[in-house]
Amino acid sequence: MPRSFGVAAGIIATTLTASVLSAQPIDRAALVRRHAITLTAPDPHAPVMLGNGALGFTADITGLQSFPSLYSELAPLLTMAQWAWHSFPNPKGYTEADGLVQVPVPGRGEQPYAWMKSFDAVQTNPALGWLRANPHRISLGRIAMTIDGAAPDPAKLTQTRQTLDLWTGTLTSRFVYAGQPVTVVTRVHPTQDLIEADVTSPLVAGGRLAVSVRYPGVSDAINPDPSRWDTGGTTAILARTPGRIRLSRTIDATRYWSTVVANGGVAQSGPASVRASGTDNHLSVAVRFERSTAAPSMPALGATATATPAAWRRFWTTGGAVDFSGSTDQRAAELERRVVLSQYLSAINGAGELPPQEEGLFSDSWFGKFHLEMHPWHAAWQAMWGRPELLERSLGWYVRHLPKAREEAARHRIAGAWWPKMVGPEGRNSPSPVSPFLMWQQPHPILLAELVWRTRRDRPTLDRYAQLVEETATLLADWPLDGRDLGPPLIPAQENYDPLTTKNPTFEVEYFRWGLTTAQAWRERRGLKRRADWDRTLARIAPPPTRDGLYLPVESLSDFWRIAASAECKGKAEALPCRNRDHPSFLMAYGFIPGARIDPATMRRTFAATEAHWDLRQTWGWDFPMMAMTAARLGMPDKAVDWLFAAQKNNQWGVTGMTPRVHLDAHAADLVPTSGGAGGVAMAKNPDGPGYKRAAETYFPSNGALLMAVGLMAGGWDGSHGPAPGFPRTGWRVRAEGLTPAP
Repeated sequence: MPRSFGVAAGIIATTLTASVLSAQPIDRAALVRRHAITLTAPDPHAPVMLGNGALGFTADITGLQSFPSLYSELAPLLTMAQWAWHSFPNPKGYTEADGLVQVPVPGRGEQPYAWMKSFDAVQTNPALGWLRANPHRISLGRIAMTIDGAAPDPAKLTQTRQTLDLWTGTLTSRFVYAGQPVTVVTRVHPTQDLIEADVTSPLVAGGRLAVSVRYPGVSDAINPDPSRWDTGGTTAILARTPGRIRLSRTIDATRYWSTVVANGGVAQSGPASVRASGTDNHLSVAVRFERSTAAPSMPALGATATATPAAWRRFWTTGGAVDFSGSTDQRAAELERRVVLSQYLSAINGAGELPPQEEGLFSDSWFGKFHLEMHPWHAAWQAMWGRPELLERSLGWYVRHLPKAREEAARHRIAGAWWPKMVGPEGRNSPSPVSPFLMWQQPHPILLAELVWRTRRDRPTLDRYAQLVEETATLLADWPLDGRDLGPPLIPAQENYDPLTTKNPTFEVEYFRWGLTTAQAWRERRGLKRRADWDRTLARIAPPPTRDGLYLPVESLSDFWRIAASAECKGKAEALPCRNRDHPSFLMAYGFIPGARIDPATMRRTFAATEAHWDLRQTWGWDFPMMAMTAARLGMPDKAVDWLFAAQKNNQWGVTGMTPRVHLDAHAADLVPTSGGAGGVAMAKNPDGPGYKRAAETYFPSNGALLMAVGLMAGGWDGSHGPAPGFPRTGWRVRAEGLTPAP
């Protein structure tokens, strides 16, 4: 399957409005271009991203990666690829077995889990640290401007103006350096891991301005910046001509290749760097990173300037679109901006051959590993918005890893396929206090396959994912004890419960049931009989727990709402037994999915109790779209929109469309250290205020969840009525094309 995000998809033309039904098609160029990104100064929290779904390139205010000191330590300037992984040497030969402990499972004896009771456990068992940190995602190179053979001086950079044209994927950066004008136009090729930059300046003609490509080693810290510049790795020049160099990089057991082409010349400038020069006042340079020696032919200089705009135009003119122009609600333009920018960012960071990590190709968190429970929040929107080919790239990872998933299930003496939580491309679960006990990712392959089928509705889709659906559903039917109880051991999506005592979370019991019901429908679509063992679990699985007319997060904490509403827990949710924090995931049972056994009136009361008693300081970026989906299904469109705009720390949307990940931290100060600063550590105002600590500058589940929610609100769901059923009838004019209704 081609990697380009511009692969054409058929448009299912449906035009919806919350006020007037209109057949006028959306002017997609106008829709996208009115949200072009413009920066007139470096934003330390928001470098611009370019990419193609397989490669991500983070650019500073110059369009290159020349001034890392101008950016937050959480916003490193990186070049990352889906395939770029590395492991530190393993001289003691640690294996997965060294990270497993025996955990009691009611009715099934002891079973092995990758459980570390706390992060301090790595001090006594170093195998846990190695297994957790390896493999990890790395940065391939830094492409930067040099002046007179040295790094440029930030003090000489003035009159900066940068524009990202989303319609063409073209970044144009204009600035003055040391009194001389410079223009840089940067693009990423749509189907090759290649960055091309065109630089125009009198400084080029004078031979002063060049472009360097430096190849880093790997830092022991890894997060958020895996680059190490003092040492690490070896470089071998494989071929060279005056205008081209091809080299290989070896870092421990990791090897990759790179080709650099420039119109003036390319020469080695250090043990792990090359220098590209131009002619007259123009420098054109292309840098490609390659996972194997069998790389395709290098495109001619200038070819990317044609290929990239064409691919992005295909992306924007196929699949779904939502236009809010003409709305009188003052939030409409901002929501439209967030939607457009989220599509762009998700196409770069969430449409590759692997499920995306939380920071995509922007930086590392959790060592660059991906969290399978987050996969729908990143990518489910792609099928709902008529772009199933994007989702199918990462959905293929599950198909390829079915044998490994069967082995994991067998280790737990369960039939079917068991999907881990925090993994690298090899599919091994990482040791963690939480990860091994999360189970809400188990039905995800069924959900994602179902969304693809709902868009395509063809036999090849059923055949392609039939085994994946079958094996996943087999586990859903076999894992509940006696066909009824989920857990223990179990930690729900709301991750603050004891795994050894938690049982029957509201969302998980409904999601397991929904997955089994959908898998039976897949059998019937394929002309097969329903499976009796699945039907037995469907009949027996525990009901969503309630008390006093409210849904409980988990059956095993029946006093949850009484405790949450107590004066002792007001604003103190970080202390047990208060658990009214983190994800209010029980609401997902009638939002993320249409829980068949959920009573809308009870869920409406539960929603109100959540609004009244939840500690929203400790929610995450996907919680707000999730709550919007529940509000929409409950017939509360005003609340759905309100929750999309919840004024919380993790729901801030920057100029580039990124949202931060902010933690409540009693020790966080009003001033925080910043990168750079002469003669000591520079300090700046904490952007999140005292008492909060920023853990990342971007959290891409926020973007994908927003698109999933808006897709449901504008495109509807099974059983919804009228156009744009999730938006208020007053103040909103919603036109949508190419959306597939949610289940």
